[in-house]
Order: sequence, then structure tokens, then C-alpha cells
Amino acid sequence: METQKRPRGRPKSLFKESSAGTMQSLDRALGVLTTVARLERAALSDLAREVEVPTATTHRILVTLQKHGFVTFDDERQEWMIGIEAYRTGASFLRRNSVLEIGRPVLRRLMQDSGETANLAVPDGAEVVFVGQVETLNPIRAFFPPGARTPMYASGTGKAILAAMREERLTKVLGATKPIPFTQNTRLPDSGLLKDLAQTRQRGWSHDHEERYEGMSCIGAAIYNDRAEPCAGISVSGPTVRFNTIRAPELGALVTSAALEITRLSGGRFPED
Repeated sequence: METQKRPRGRPKSLFKESSAGTMQSLDRALGVLTTVARLERAALSDLAREVEVPTATTHRILVTLQKHGFVTFDDERQEWMIGIEAYRTGASFLRRNSVLEIGRPVLRRLMQDSGETANLAVPDGAEVVFVGQVETLNPIRAFFPPGARTPMYASGTGKAILAAMREERLTKVLGATKPIPFTQNTRLPDSGLLKDLAQTRQRGWSHDHEERYEGMSCIGAAIYNDRAEPCAGISVSGPTVRFNTIRAPELGALVTSAALEITRLSGGRFPED
């Protein structure tokens, strides 16, 4: 009896993948999920328009995500929102990141010493994502909800991280940026940003002077990992009137000290230079 030879190589997958090596249905589902998170709550038609997916397909995706607890539906307002499982997934990231875990008490102390809202953010592409915050008790204060994003070039923490990057990495990040002048003070890559980053490197802290929001300012410093690369940023933010040129160096020293403490406690190290 003649035996059949086994074909060489890997067996063909039962699932068809796109030419880019990704699953289109999963790409769409994750796009819908991240859009719901960004908008916080939205109607079906608005979500479909945002993700550029047919309404019927978007609805099927949402129902599937709802089944697994990643989104929830408000019957009264007819809007979709993030569900508890999305929170649990994000919380897992927070638990495994030693910088975020170690940073919590440092953030609280920074808020108490400065009297301003203290923030912790991590880089994601050309943006920073706020992952921790301790609000000041001052009635006039800054607030960034967890998960809020902002371009690096228009953020105190973002500019601190940019200034700490090696030249090739900085060039790559700025090359992927589509700059928008949020205010008349916004420093763009081709107009004042590089000079500002050089000043940040020299003094050790960044100064966002109404570059994202009018009337609000921020001072930040970079946190480093064990490869001496910037992996996060810490900052204080509040009304510009409390961030004048006389007080800015004092706040800069507090923020730099907090960044140094988190870097050391998390096993990071500063560049040799």
C-alpha cells in the first residue's frame, strides 16, 4: 500500500488575513473600541462615521463588544460607552508598569509641595497619554481625565520626553507629527520647537506656556527606563497666573526631583551626559 507523503512547510491557515498580515475584522473592532474610549459616549451613527465603517457593521461590532463587557449601551440616551472589561484590561497595564505604580505616592507629594495638579503621562507614538493624576484642592485647577491624549509638542510632559530623546528618535517622532497651532503660543517643529527643546535639555524641565490651552500652563520632566531612554513624564499644571517666570524655576526643581526619584526607584538610569 502506497503511503502518502506529508506536504512540507506550514499548513495553510483556516483564517484569511489581509495583505498587511492583520485581521480586518479585528482591526475594525479595535478601531471602534478605541473610538468609543476617545469620544467617551457616542451614538451609533456618529461612531460609524468616525471609524468609516458601515452602520450595520459597526452595530454588529458593538454588540459583540457589549457581549464581552468592553462597551455598554445607555438605553435612555441611545449612546454607547466604555464597559467594565475595558477598564480591567487597562488596569492590568497599570499594575504591570512599575513607573506608574511607584509614581502614585510621588505624584501626591508633588501636588502637596507645589499646590498644583500633578500628572503622569506615557508616550504613545507622537502623543502622550495621561495615566495618573492627583488634583490640587485649589478651586481653579487643571484636569486631564485618565486616557486623555495630547500631541507631544503641545504638552509639558510631551516636550520633556521629546527633549530627552536621542536625535534619530526625535526626528522620527516629529516626522510622524501633523502639527496644529492650538493657540498663538504653540511651538511647532518648524517654528520655535527645536530651540525650546534645547532650552529644556539645558535646564532639565520643560515649560508649556499656554501652548495647548489658553490660560493654562504646565511644567514637566522626563522619567527614564533602564536603557536611559525616556519612558514617561511627570508634570504640574494649572492657571498661567500661578506659573509666572519667578515661580517657574521653583516648580521646575520640584518636578525634576520627582522625575529623578521615580527613575531611580523603578530601576531606570539617566543618560551619561
